[in-house]
Amino acid sequence: MSKIFVIHENEAWLPPLRSALEELNLPYEEWNINQHVLDLSDAPPEGIFYNRMSASAHTRDHRYAPEITGSILTWLESHGRTIINGRKALQLELRKSEQYLELQKFGIQHPRTVIANHKNLIIQAAKKLNLFPFILKPNRGGKGAGVQLIYSIESLQSAINNNQIGESLDSIWLVQQYIKPKNQRVTRVEIIGGELLYAVSINASNGFELCPADACQIGDSFCPVGESKDSPKFSIIDNYHNEDLSKYISFLKTNDIGVGALEYAEDADGKRYVYDVNTNTNYNSAAELTYGNMRRGMYTIAEYLGQQLEQVIPSAAVMV
Repeated sequence: MSKIFVIHENEAWLPPLRSALEELNLPYEEWNINQHVLDLSDAPPEGIFYNRMSASAHTRDHRYAPEITGSILTWLESHGRTIINGRKALQLELRKSEQYLELQKFGIQHPRTVIANHKNLIIQAAKKLNLFPFILKPNRGGKGAGVQLIYSIESLQSAINNNQIGESLDSIWLVQQYIKPKNQRVTRVEIIGGELLYAVSINASNGFELCPADACQIGDSFCPVGESKDSPKFSIIDNYHNEDLSKYISFLKTNDIGVGALEYAEDADGKRYVYDVNTNTNYNSAAELTYGNMRRGMYTIAEYLGQQLEQVIPSAAVMV
């Protein structure tokens, strides 16, 4: 009577995963936790649990979805259930500042960053950084929401005075070194179950909102649109090589991220700076089709979840 449980807050992102699970004939159940009641004295059902909570939940009016997800994951852990992307993964998803602290432990270079916990302190943080232009971003954002390129202290002060810097849900702001990406493209490295799926080159010339999900491309105002045939926004890189890949994999494994991605910008000198860790990864079907549809992200996730289910429960006990 065991199956795969998918914990999420955004129905629009589920169809590709749902189709893959059904294609593989895997038993699953969706837990949309936007309205959820949990009796803490109950035992969880048998199976494995895949957490797809996103830091961008608040952009869909699901402000407190991550908070109840944290409680659900703690409940599952207390009963010894297998979780893909557990509490440590959720913590990093919601706190960019902690992403950078963890990256440091693995010798993974990231942009120099100064944090401040009040709008009135952002100027002080920018002066401390003393690099221009620089990036201003909320500690908890998602999909690039609220990320701005600032050219001077004067323009920053003007933005603050005119309330043009948006919001940070935890009142922590990051003032960060700007890495101008070579060829105006950044790279997203997709890893599933400790193995490279593929790396995607992303056209970043139109800004920082770089959500790859198909749902974003057709109607989400927080995501980019308008790619051309000559310069696709998302394209899979052939024969991808990165000598830091083993570090990326170790970083994800240590932080309980079974499915995730790291995004980096490469400067003119070829130095890579990881600026984002994503634990709720999505995939662009157009890029996969262009590549020949030989490596489908959601199908690979479904395969991985099926393998994890078999390890936890003998196949005879799996409900089909």
